[in-house]
Amino acid sequence: MRVSVVDAGSNTVRLVIADVEGGVPLPVHTVKWKLRLSEHVGPDGTIAEEAVERLVKAVAAAGATARRWHASGPLAFATAVVRGAPNRQEILHRVASSTGIRMCTLPGETEAELTFLAARRWLGWNAGPLALLDIGGGSLEVAFGRGRLPDFAVSLPLGASRLTREHLSVQDPPGPGELKELRRRIRHELRDVASRIRWERPRTAAVTSRTFQQLARLCGAAPGRFGPFVERELVCGDLGGAVRRLAALSTVERAQLPGISAPRAAQSLAGAVVGHTALKLMGLRRAVVCPWAIREGVLLRYIEDGADWWTDATGSAGSGAPSPAATLRIAGPSA
Repeated sequence: MRVSVVDAGSNTVRLVIADVEGGVPLPVHTVKWKLRLSEHVGPDGTIAEEAVERLVKAVAAAGATARRWHASGPLAFATAVVRGAPNRQEILHRVASSTGIRMCTLPGETEAELTFLAARRWLGWNAGPLALLDIGGGSLEVAFGRGRLPDFAVSLPLGASRLTREHLSVQDPPGPGELKELRRRIRHELRDVASRIRWERPRTAAVTSRTFQQLARLCGAAPGRFGPFVERELVCGDLGGAVRRLAALSTVERAQLPGISAPRAAQSLAGAVVGHTALKLMGLRRAVVCPWAIREGVLLRYIEDGADWWTDATGSAGSGAPSPAATLRIAGPSA
């Protein structure tokens, strides 16, 4: 049996087609369309008409590709850039009416939960109490748990594209004042979550997402061409050095560094500052770079809990509002 997943993020739309026999999602075909939706967001978060039209075409192409590969689905969702857009409902309606594919926006906490599941399955029970960090274009997801699913999960407005647009768009490279204000914003947003992670004392920390993968490569991890089974880690101290290195360079110069792609060069500095600040505040000296993330999490829930899970999860997800069960409680040790 084959299942397909479509993920519309801040930079790309990605399609993953996987065989799911035997309880493990084994990718057989992947495609991505570089839309850079985050570059077409207005001051109020509205996504421009031109970008919406490109999104519709990409989702239609993904659906056609899935059919050619005889895959069911696609299970289609959009992340923070669409979830936070005032014209979100119009976008989702356009996608559905034009492609026949019902795309939803999952609550950020649900994204964190699914990504945690993917990391847990990849790393196994030997990882013990697990902290998970995932930097996207629009948000940062954090989760912690001792079991299959997290004990708590949260989504914060600390995505690399968002912070670049809001804090690092005046100078290139940015000035000390911009960086100082960015760090202040990140520390403020992370204060309660970081306290909870420190109190939980995780045995293992894992990071996912293309942003963390590129930063790990910049800090000396093996390149992606060596495959997903090569162990990679990100050391907090090394990431601090990467922040200083990126801050001294222009966007064009960053794109020449190992691991930093041209489309993500502008947001690489904000991503590095978020990652370093989060690891430091949470007391995490190093983290494992996990190749599985939210798309694999969706596939795993589909495999383990059946097709009804997706129907239930997306029944009210178009609004992007978190369900009561997804709400983070971080008030104290009893949470």
